[in-house]
This record gives sequence, structure tokens and C-alpha cells, in this order.
Amino acid sequence: MNNFWRSLIAGYAGWKWGGGCLGGIVVFIIVFWLLGYIHC
Repeated sequence: MNNFWRSLIAGYAGWKWGGGCLGGIVVFIIVFWLLGYIHC
């Protein structure tokens, strides 16, 4: 998966599950890292 789609999925997850600015950033970073870790 290229970085564009990884960023898009992580951004959507951060927006839906973040619950605020800081929470969204934290969720974005975690999901972005997980997607890279499992090589999706």
C-alpha cells in the first residue's frame, strides 16, 4: 500500500475515533504505524 492510501485510511480513522484534535493526531499516528507494520 502506498503512503497516500495509508495516510487517507489513518486520517479517516483519526477523524472518526479521535474525539478531538490531540486524540485524532494520536489515532492517526497509531493507525499509520500499524498499516506500515503489517505491510498493507
